[in-house]
Amino acid sequence: MGTFHHVNTIVGLQTALSHLTPPRTIGFVPTMGALHRGHQSLIERARQDCDVVVVSIFINPLQFAPHEDLERYPRSLTADLQLCRDLGVDIVFTPSVHELYPHGLDGLTTVDPPRELTTGLCGRSRPSHFRGVATVILKLLHIIQPDRAYFGQKDAQQLAIIRRCVADLNLDVEIIACPIVRDSDGLALSSRNQYLSERERATALALSQALQLATQAFRNGCVTAAILRQQVTTHLQQFPDLRLDYAELVHPDTLVPLEQVDTVGLLAIAAWVGNTRLIDNCLLDRRLGILAIDGPAGAGKSTVTRQAAHALGLQYLDTGAMYRAATWWCLQHHIDLTDEVAVVEAVAQCRIRLDSRDPNQPSQVWLNDQDITAAIRSLEVTQRVSQVAALPGVRRLMVQQQRQMGAQGGVAAEGRDIGTHVFPEAGVKIFLTASSQERAKRRWHELQEQGQQEITYEDLLQQIIERDTADQQRACAPFRKAADAIEVCTDNLSIADVIDKIVHLYRSRYPQA
Repeated sequence: MGTFHHVNTIVGLQTALSHLTPPRTIGFVPTMGALHRGHQSLIERARQDCDVVVVSIFINPLQFAPHEDLERYPRSLTADLQLCRDLGVDIVFTPSVHELYPHGLDGLTTVDPPRELTTGLCGRSRPSHFRGVATVILKLLHIIQPDRAYFGQKDAQQLAIIRRCVADLNLDVEIIACPIVRDSDGLALSSRNQYLSERERATALALSQALQLATQAFRNGCVTAAILRQQVTTHLQQFPDLRLDYAELVHPDTLVPLEQVDTVGLLAIAAWVGNTRLIDNCLLDRRLGILAIDGPAGAGKSTVTRQAAHALGLQYLDTGAMYRAATWWCLQHHIDLTDEVAVVEAVAQCRIRLDSRDPNQPSQVWLNDQDITAAIRSLEVTQRVSQVAALPGVRRLMVQQQRQMGAQGGVAAEGRDIGTHVFPEAGVKIFLTASSQERAKRRWHELQEQGQQEITYEDLLQQIIERDTADQQRACAPFRKAADAIEVCTDNLSIADVIDKIVHLYRSRYPQA
């Protein structure tokens, strides 16, 4: 957007947003101020993903109990605004309490998240806290209407609650979790760290140390909750100035207590150091990570991803076959493909299942338990699939199913926004690229071998350049390299060389593959 806006009112915020030129994506980072490198990482992620970044700074009284630290919570608005400017934030919203709660806090309409998410962990000692959090966050999401909102993994219970509220209330926003940011000695960054004396800060390091010990035990094969908790409590008992609130192993989405880690667990702890209450956590994940391979058209993604998935024992997520299946379904039911509403309604009935274990054969595809592997390769489907795939509603439905397929990990997928949009939390992200000249040359040789000599190399080069530009400028999930993707340029590399490189990168992260 270019211009920096600092606004205090809802009407000022909405006026600034109304001046944006569509299409644009809005990323939102809610904060209580006293910004540190943890907040900075959220803002940087939003800046990388989105066209416009909005940051809110609001110390929400609704989430503080009477005996808590509302009045002394750190405030550094001048420094916060300068940091936001430096990071390229477009709009900073700093409302007063009266602006967000004009009728006061008594009798206010609030959001009451499910009890199973709020009564455990921090909810036991802060029973009204998450009602206040959910209320203010959902108010801000409603006011700003961002495409994506960014939260830190450190506040894991808050993250699970916000995700559930957004899902239950059908809010059209994607909640993005970002990793915990730590100081060099391991202490998780928090605005409340300012409360700690030098001695207390040294004691506070015990939290991250305890989690590290449990993580190492997990990596060595321990998956039992009681033993993992014991690793934590035994270490913390060595610090008399530290009072443990809880140490629990729960599922990160449902917060249900776990007896052992079958797929993924959240090991969460809270403790008092002096008068300061601190929280920390770590994810213990037994799942094979997702391999996300993005890159421009003609970079060789499909062949490489299939072969790499086979070598690593991953399921190849054939997104192209999914769009073909959706197209076949519409054609079978005589849907007018120019009627977007009718197409989306039809595709919403599709339940797609894939089996892509043989890299040398087309993916097997079932739609609503019917094997349509051969049917989706028909000439009619081939001619119409791009028309169906271009519809934003169809894309949303397909991305939902792709995420469901990847929920247990162990999949490999390729495209132009897999690591930035479909699987932003993928364990390994590869950005596979080649120069436009190299991609045009490869495609020209393919066509020559097929006897298609009508198109020239120069025409192909121009088509590739135009497609790259269109992908980068599209309104829905524009083509961008993920900030944490590893770039692999395939110029002067054989397919085997590229596959070997990707397999090595994946196994260095997931040795069990």
